[in-house]
Amino acid sequence: MVEITKEKSEQKPEEKLLQQFQEKSKTKYFSGTGRRKRAIAQVRLIKGKGKAFVNGMELSKYYSGDKFAEKFILYPLELTGNEKKFDISVLVAGSGKLSQKEAIRLGIARALIKFDETLRTTLKKSNLLTRDPREKERKKYGLKKARRAPQWAKR
Repeated sequence: MVEITKEKSEQKPEEKLLQQFQEKSKTKYFSGTGRRKRAIAQVRLIKGKGKAFVNGMELSKYYSGDKFAEKFILYPLELTGNEKKFDISVLVAGSGKLSQKEAIRLGIARALIKFDETLRTTLKKSNLLTRDPREKERKKYGLKKARRAPQWAKR
């Protein structure tokens, strides 16, 4: 009996996050997926007080060095006047921090549309529903990078 309680208290962060999602999934939520470069963000909007969590951490802690990250990510909510109506839960992976921010922002905008279809025109005018299609070009053989050729030497 003692060993069982120890195992539960020593859960990995991923397991805790999965458990939180399962508990929240019992309640009604609106989901949206955002992508940018190699970053993929799964966003859930849950009726709440305006808290935001990214990969189990608070938004401000996840982007601790970035002053404008919170404002940038939560802009779709601010634009539609829903800042304090939803708690946000995000799982994001891949690419860098900037691409992750843009993926989260797109995911929030898509989830808002599932909540209220009339917000589509507002979000579309602000260009928040458009996925940026630019990806890294693959490296070609005989070249140093995608297009960078080796330095040419005459002799």
